[in-house]
Amino acid sequence: MADAEPTTPHSTDLQRMRTLFDAQHAASRSEAPPDLATRRDRLDRLKIMVRGQAEEFTAAISADFGTRSRTETELMELVPTLSAIDHARKSLARWMAPERRKVGLNFQPGRAFIQHEPLGVIGIISPWNYPLNLALSPLVDAIAAGNRVLLKPSELTPAFAALLSHAITEAFDETEVAVVTGGVEVGEGFSSLPFDHLLFTGSTAVGREVYKAAAANLVPVTLELGGKSPVILCDDYPLEKAAKSIAFGKYLNAGQTCIAPDYVLVPASKAEALADALLAEVRRAYPDPASDPDYSGIISERHRQRLLEAVATARAKGARVLSHGEEAAAKAGKVAPTIILGAPEETILASEEIFGPLLPIIPYERLDDAIAFVNGRDRPLALYCFSRNADRQAHVLDRTVSGGATINGTLLHIAQESLPFGGVGASGIGAYHGLEGFKRFSHARGVYKAGPFIAFEKLGPPWGALARRMAKAMLKR
Repeated sequence: MADAEPTTPHSTDLQRMRTLFDAQHAASRSEAPPDLATRRDRLDRLKIMVRGQAEEFTAAISADFGTRSRTETELMELVPTLSAIDHARKSLARWMAPERRKVGLNFQPGRAFIQHEPLGVIGIISPWNYPLNLALSPLVDAIAAGNRVLLKPSELTPAFAALLSHAITEAFDETEVAVVTGGVEVGEGFSSLPFDHLLFTGSTAVGREVYKAAAANLVPVTLELGGKSPVILCDDYPLEKAAKSIAFGKYLNAGQTCIAPDYVLVPASKAEALADALLAEVRRAYPDPASDPDYSGIISERHRQRLLEAVATARAKGARVLSHGEEAAAKAGKVAPTIILGAPEETILASEEIFGPLLPIIPYERLDDAIAFVNGRDRPLALYCFSRNADRQAHVLDRTVSGGATINGTLLHIAQESLPFGGVGASGIGAYHGLEGFKRFSHARGVYKAGPFIAFEKLGPPWGALARRMAKAMLKR
């Protein structure tokens, strides 16, 4: 359901998808929740699968993109996935342990605790931009929480989707984890299944449709969407150092990253200098984007044309466009790294998440003007602040709201397994990763265990004088 593209040749039919769901649902209701050993075994099998087919996954993803940096796939997909598995496996016993809670004096003797229990069957709809990590990272959390999982990868990465389906089938029984593949019709049917929880990663527009479909069955959702993630560059931070971090976060995967910097707010006096510094950094990192195997292609021609049209419109409206290897990249079917000063309102550069290697620079006069600019738009998935001043850092964080944030860097907050990842407002609902992911896919069941006698019950009814005195005493506290 992520994009209106043709169905893949080997897509799962709707009846087969329903059969897989019913089998997992029945198993989740008839079998005891998986114990620690079973969950660790499933995580171990997932790790063996990822390690054992790392080369194949890397090649399939590159084929789907036309070209995709092998190193980027290793560092941005394989390594984080394996780290998530290791983190969950090491932490699982602690996460599963009951959480003791305080018991009020009136209910002593007794014990209160929270027991985290599997929800049942989790649906995961993953996107095309990081197809492996954004499918398997939530899968790790769902497995850790003891659930069964049905996965729907994007139809825009058919080679990867076919390989993932085969690999999961080899590693897991279909009542544990299974993959369904296909286009819009399969995606719509998937969203309509009565899951115990549904996670979708993709665009805000499609997220709304997924939310509507899930609501019909009262299915709780986690929506990891996107939006225009800003960079606020303060005047005390070194320009060249900021340019290196911003370029790294923006042009990785040719800008096709949900938390990539979408635009940069910079002191007006430094806007031109920042543009030049970014262009210099782009030339250093990607000497020839057209032929550089470390510079990714755009996932589809439709997406590429959308980006090229935005650049053409910006140039026609008088914007200053700085691009490295633009003509050669276009001939190679890519979009060159581009910096834009004076981006017009009439393009996606100002109104939509760009999701490509185009970076508008927007000048500001006062820091509070930059903050007001961010707050005048939908709340972003990520926010980046560059300042060496702790008070300024705190001011930006205190006065803005975003799903996550990195100070003096880009993208790095998502790599921390100890931090939740998720959006807020239009950029998403809910968060996962590590402990938060375990809790997201669990039911926190509150339990009270009474002691050898229950004092409260001895008060009545029928309610007597002692009960009335105790009620009055408690009301006065």
